[in-house]
Amino acid sequence: MIILREVNTSQTIKVIPREYYTTTTYSVNITSDSENKNVYSHNFTDEFTLDRYWYQFSDFFTNLEENNFYTLRISDFQKEVFRGRIFCTNQFPINTFSVNSGEYTTTTSTNEFIFYEE
Repeated sequence: MIILREVNTSQTIKVIPREYYTTTTYSVNITSDSENKNVYSHNFTDEFTLDRYWYQFSDFFTNLEENNFYTLRISDFQKEVFRGRIFCTNQFPINTFSVNSGEYTTTTSTNEFIFYEE
């Protein structure tokens, strides 16, 4: 899954497409899963750069909303070469991401029960 942030700065997406040709124009579309509408569309020609075994591209993804899922589709106008999921979050760093951030509270009680918390 690709993780992006709700920021107005350039972000990089790394993908492993089924096929890639340097002279082909690729259409990149991001669709909101909750609203089922296209929130990003751009055509790239020779703008994907190879880094080890994946291709990457950077752009400003300004219409993303925090805590939402998106579908990324990359096609060459004839066939789809990549489809993936994007999750937008502002929690940083990503490796400490928690769906319960700021919502979990510790339970205290005066009774004799023991609470086991993870």
